[in-house]
Amino acid sequence: MKREDLKTRVLGILTTIAPELDAGGLRADEPLRNQIDLDSMDWLNFLVALHEQLKVDIPEADYGKLATLDDLLAYLKEKLPA
Repeated sequence: MKREDLKTRVLGILTTIAPELDAGGLRADEPLRNQIDLDSMDWLNFLVALHEQLKVDIPEADYGKLATLDDLLAYLKEKLPA
């Protein structure tokens, strides 16, 4: 999957959790939770939705690696089946 396609899917999932999100205003290099009003439950729901829709296992030990949109896209790109 191309990075832009993956980004579109990730942002689509994120807007189901945070419908007020202005995806165009997100900075890819800043922590998502600082840019969007996501509490820990919203963040967990987002990660579970990523797992369910993209079929990528995201172990709890890796949650800390997924702070920014860039981090998240790189992680998912690496884990997605070819």
